[in-house]
Amino acid sequence: MALPQQLRDESDFDQLPDNVPVSASIADVEEKKGFIDYFLFVIEVKTKGGSKYLIYRRYREFFNLHQILESKYSPEDPDRPGPNTCVLPSLPGKVFVGNKREIAESRIPELNTYVKRLLSLPIWFLLDESLRMFFYQTDQDTQHQPRALRRLRPPTRKVKTVKPKMELFSSPRAEAMFDFRGNGKAELNFKKGEVIFLLRRVNADWLEGTVNNQTGIFPESFVKVIKALPDSDSDGEGGAHLYSCLHCFLLTPAGVEARDVCVQEDLSIQPTHKDLLSRMRNVFQQQDIALNYRDPEGDLIRILDDEDVLLMIREGRRQQGTVNRPVNQFPWELIVTVASDLSVYNTEA
Repeated sequence: MALPQQLRDESDFDQLPDNVPVSASIADVEEKKGFIDYFLFVIEVKTKGGSKYLIYRRYREFFNLHQILESKYSPEDPDRPGPNTCVLPSLPGKVFVGNKREIAESRIPELNTYVKRLLSLPIWFLLDESLRMFFYQTDQDTQHQPRALRRLRPPTRKVKTVKPKMELFSSPRAEAMFDFRGNGKAELNFKKGEVIFLLRRVNADWLEGTVNNQTGIFPESFVKVIKALPDSDSDGEGGAHLYSCLHCFLLTPAGVEARDVCVQEDLSIQPTHKDLLSRMRNVFQQQDIALNYRDPEGDLIRILDDEDVLLMIREGRRQQGTVNRPVNQFPWELIVTVASDLSVYNTEA
């Protein structure tokens, strides 16, 4: 006896590859200016494996995909579909006259319905090569700089600040893949490459986090999650902060570059010289560097091993009462110089 249809579908879904797109939402439209001005629809795609990414498609790409799918799968009689056919959702028609932005904006609800229904068709349909290529994130997609994604924003701007869960060596965190500038005080600002410590999940698409002594919400599509929030961390209260900010200066002949770098260690834990060196090489994208700190006289003291790190921390704590720093910032500052020459930078920062 055959299994019920629902059980067969669930079994088929489990056998799908993780990179198959299973849902999509149109987040915004973006204007592209050139010889011909046109609008792109910004689409957030979610795969069966749970990953999310953004793609950018023109209306004509929707139209071309629909024609290909119609030629392959539309039954001759919609009331009597065959085993390898299905009734496709309706695609909004072409518009030849009118303001391009207004046309693109008006199409968003209809195209949203279209892609959702398209990806709700039978499991075997999701494996179609043309469909998968349409939702595939190309190299050109990854080069786009995403913007506000206003239709993925939470319905409320109210931020409920909570403390991260206590863990011994690390906290939930993510790396920014793009710059993001929030709209209003409730939304976080950050730059590509910065590490954001996660506080809670606002909804399916937005997170709340902290970076550079700021707390706010931001779209998950802009970051790569390094350590995810626990499933129970949606609205719960956590323990004490376990992240710290290390104030770093890169001294070069061209000038001084300052960074507040979030680090994993608790204030009571001494990082190793090797870990600090590796982290600074990654932060400043420089390999030929040396680590230093300033003594009370303002001279640079080079750090060569773990014992020197300990001396730096002791000196920093000795000066902690005279320097006003945020509570989650290390009580010392790190000076990064070119390893081949220390003397030319031995001046006040």
